[in-house]
Amino acid sequence: MESLKHPNGNIIGVIIAYFLIYVVWGSTYFFIGVALKDFSPFLLGALRFTAAGLILLGICYLRGEQIFKKSLIKHSAVSGIVLLFVDMAVVMLAQRYLTSSLVAIIASSTALWILLLDAPMWRMNFRNPFTIVGGIIGFGGVVMLYVEQLNSERLQPHSEYGILLLIFGCVSWALGTLYAKYRSSREEEVNAFAGSAWQMLFASGAFWICSVVNGDVLEVHWTGISTTSWLSLAYLISFGSLLAYSAYVWLLKVRPAAEVGTHAYVNPVIAVLLGVFLGGEYVTFIQIAGLLVILLGVMLINLRNNAQTGKS
Repeated sequence: MESLKHPNGNIIGVIIAYFLIYVVWGSTYFFIGVALKDFSPFLLGALRFTAAGLILLGICYLRGEQIFKKSLIKHSAVSGIVLLFVDMAVVMLAQRYLTSSLVAIIASSTALWILLLDAPMWRMNFRNPFTIVGGIIGFGGVVMLYVEQLNSERLQPHSEYGILLLIFGCVSWALGTLYAKYRSSREEEVNAFAGSAWQMLFASGAFWICSVVNGDVLEVHWTGISTTSWLSLAYLISFGSLLAYSAYVWLLKVRPAAEVGTHAYVNPVIAVLLGVFLGGEYVTFIQIAGLLVILLGVMLINLRNNAQTGKS
């Protein structure tokens, strides 16, 4: 089994990577919302992943990595489309039919889908009460986090479309996560960051196609885009994609998928904190209790997985 002492998974690297997928990814919900004021969803995805993919691929080339391996590119194409394009596209499209609160609740189910679909780990996960209870508690905490908004906000017309889109996106992300963990080639193991770069580039290609077909490229008024939106895009490129997504792909190589998937529970916590400190939102007692419940669920999953992966 993999350990925290794994040569590619030292404790400091794991901690930094988890900070990136927990905190930085949680903050991207806020910056995506800001950028979408001036960019269409498909165009935002195209610009974000094109820039991030090219920058990361250039860095890998300068480091002497073999970036043009056929198997590396082939497997990255599958991961990029399933992980990045499908999930990000449906999340942004679902916001046409659902409130952000419902989006956060349904998106948090990704961690449960990973548990359910991770067949190689079924024997360990489903006889592990800590993992099962931790997953249920974590999802319950997310529901608590937004329960008052759910009671006060009216569903938009055709909300069932948004729910179906999000469920499809969550399953796609879970499948892409497991594909990246178990079906990666030897080249991807050695050149993990180059693989991340290719994944982003293939996702960007799909976003560009959708953007052109949808007419976004012709309709956008480049001179009318605010500085705030450009800065939000820059944050999404640098922190959300270059750092956090690369950390996610690397973590899948050295940690259990169910454990890595707990980011889906923690991200809403960060979103709430940003809403309080940057958006001036009011936090209720129920929401604070929800934050604590989420953290308890994540601790149960991580503590048990740490005990398991510490065994040889």
